[in-house]
Amino acid sequence: MHVLILGAGYSGSAIAKAFLPLAQSVTGTTRSADKLDGLRALGIDALVYDGSTISPELAAAMKRTTHLIQSIAPGREGDPIMRPSTPSLAELMPNLQWAAYLSTVGVYGDHGGAWVTEETSLEPVSARSVERVAAEKAWLAFGQESNIPVAVLRLSGIYGPGRNAFCNLEAGTARRLIKPNQVFNRIRVEDIAGAALFLAEKSIGGIFNVTDDEPAPPQDVVAEAARLMGVSPPPEIPFETAELSPMARSFYGENKRVSNARLRDLGFVFRFPDYRISLAELWAGGQWRG
Repeated sequence: MHVLILGAGYSGSAIAKAFLPLAQSVTGTTRSADKLDGLRALGIDALVYDGSTISPELAAAMKRTTHLIQSIAPGREGDPIMRPSTPSLAELMPNLQWAAYLSTVGVYGDHGGAWVTEETSLEPVSARSVERVAAEKAWLAFGQESNIPVAVLRLSGIYGPGRNAFCNLEAGTARRLIKPNQVFNRIRVEDIAGAALFLAEKSIGGIFNVTDDEPAPPQDVVAEAARLMGVSPPPEIPFETAELSPMARSFYGENKRVSNARLRDLGFVFRFPDYRISLAELWAGGQWRG
């Protein structure tokens, strides 16, 4: 197994660590040369890729790639690997056997707090989610045309070591915004990695929601983290009077409960099925700062 992760950021690095014990090679890309040493310290063959220029070193890694994880967000011109100006995937990766595209549950848009599954209609609100839908379609079409399993992983709000409510409380940036009946879906980064490895080992393609079992109000997560830390939670703030950036406010405009039943029905077991189990593990293990 020769693994290539395009965009070895927070989630991509976790995926790399999951694949490392089983793979002959794991290559990850980053836009910044400053991050190369950090990736290499994890055991990843790190290369710079800006989303357009494929270096000879990256081309060589692509040639041997058998398992691909695409984690780079699309832009107005579409997915960087699917643009007309980019050589065909069959040419770039002639040995490809399986691919995963990391998308977002944002493609569902707002469903008024109702449960959604992979069969639910897509009603993206933001421009970034519209771009994700187009990228998903391109990857799924490639899978059908090439007869290569392509897994589209629709990720919910990602957190884990170094990126969690404990860090926000310590930094003084945690807030408890109250919007009645609002829930968010979330996923521990290690479970993203586990899901990718699970699907890769079984050569499974298709669309999968990668989210924990329990959509919950965001203020409840902050309160639980504060309880574990032994500190007072920040005061409750009504959503209507809160000062928020346009992007932050847009997140609250999408309310849905995302089901992970399809992935669980395949036999995948989440290490962190809800935020309480996850926060308790982060706190007890002392790894919450990353």
